[in-house]
Amino acid sequence: MIYKSNGEVLLIERADKTGFWQSVTGSVDAIDEDLSVAAAREVLEETGIDTQSLPASSLKNMHHQIQYEIYPQWRHRYAPGVTSNTEHWFSLLVPDNTSVTLAPREHVAYEWLPFTEASRRCFSPSNGDAILQLFSTH
Repeated sequence: MIYKSNGEVLLIERADKTGFWQSVTGSVDAIDEDLSVAAAREVLEETGIDTQSLPASSLKNMHHQIQYEIYPQWRHRYAPGVTSNTEHWFSLLVPDNTSVTLAPREHVAYEWLPFTEASRRCFSPSNGDAILQLFSTH
């Protein structure tokens, strides 16, 4: 989840599914890719935000993971027979004036929303839960 100190969270709308709003998501490029490296890469690819330009403490591994079933319409992206995935939660605190540049093949719109509204708008229940958990510690 990408967020600002004022409690706003960045949500992005998927290009392949109108009305599906989410935080940045992605996968490791290799089985041994460090999760923090993968998270930073996905943030850059999907939003244009370079975590290298932020303080080192901005990107945090929340040390929370869940197993979830992959939506049937997206299973073609995975190896045959793969029906579940492990989700790892990360948060990224960005300056209030952070600009966003979407990857047009992946996302068509973005909004900064108060965290409670952002959690309700997420199509993934676990994404909404992650946002609420992030702000329960702030």
